[in-house]
Amino acid sequence: MKAVRWYKARDIRVENIVEPTIASGKVKIKVHWAGICGSDLHRYTVGPIFIPVKQLHHDRSDTYPLVMGHEFSGEVVEVGAGVTKVKIGDAVVIEPTLACGECAACRKGKYNICKHLGFHGLSGGGGGFSQYTMVDERMVHKMPEGLSYEQGALVEPAAVALHAVRQSKLKVGDKAAVFGTGPIGLLVIDALRASGASEIYAVELSAERAAKAMELGATAVINPKEEDAVTRIHALTDGGVDVAFEVTGAPDVLQQAIDSTTFEGETIIVSIWESVASIQPNIIVRSERTVKGVMAYRDVFPSVMELMTKGYFLADKLVTKRIGLDDIVTEGFEALLKEKNHIKILVNAQG
Repeated sequence: MKAVRWYKARDIRVENIVEPTIASGKVKIKVHWAGICGSDLHRYTVGPIFIPVKQLHHDRSDTYPLVMGHEFSGEVVEVGAGVTKVKIGDAVVIEPTLACGECAACRKGKYNICKHLGFHGLSGGGGGFSQYTMVDERMVHKMPEGLSYEQGALVEPAAVALHAVRQSKLKVGDKAAVFGTGPIGLLVIDALRASGASEIYAVELSAERAAKAMELGATAVINPKEEDAVTRIHALTDGGVDVAFEVTGAPDVLQQAIDSTTFEGETIIVSIWESVASIQPNIIVRSERTVKGVMAYRDVFPSVMELMTKGYFLADKLVTKRIGLDDIVTEGFEALLKEKNHIKILVNAQG
């Protein structure tokens, strides 16, 4: 079968590899659509960020090169012994978290902060940039009737956004700011809208992404090159937002997000960071602000799909390009680097 494998930075290859063979407790998936994630792009440009090459997930025996892709949907084509959650022919999405089930966080049900956290498509075990893949039964979620495979490929990134909003202190009627409106930032805006935020202010340099933020429900978009974003947010909100979401991973932006909040405001860090960011603790201390990190998602995929059936996180608004596996490097990764108008590129694993 065809699969996209990562060798090293700037070295991703479409190759023919052995199709997975079903095993007990496993589900074999014919992949239909898979999304290119920001973490995939980071891996392409600079290599693994938080999953070192020499430290694969603790229960995986794979060696590099690894099959990529962790945002995907597909059709169940085979089930192993003991599988009862799904049957052959079911349309499903994959929650790609690899967790040990034994550490302190896992024992409390917080598998997204597992001591040995990994992801199918990043840490071994196969991935969604392939014609077929095999996953544990617990990772499979049956899609609601009427949800397309394209829509299903957006469930994973939308889960990141919804988890971030759920973990914040945001209440119905509160004001929020989103710093960075790439795919996750835009999905955070949609999640905030679904959660009852009364005002949503986006901070974004790209005119195309600013327009998309407005389309998805932002109250206003501020270009930080044209005006001071913090000053503008304070003026528009009469003192700052209740919750700010940092979704850029840019060191200078973290302090701006904190500064944009009101007293006792909260800043949620959604980004995965490549470098160290410095902040002024007194800004937090003197106004009793809080800063909180969130990681991936837990227990949220069904809610995401339910919201999708109600008109949130729509592929029609977020997908800007569709390509086949053979074109993933030139028309996928390279296009995302060169063409800043793209939001989400989906890959047809069978095309």
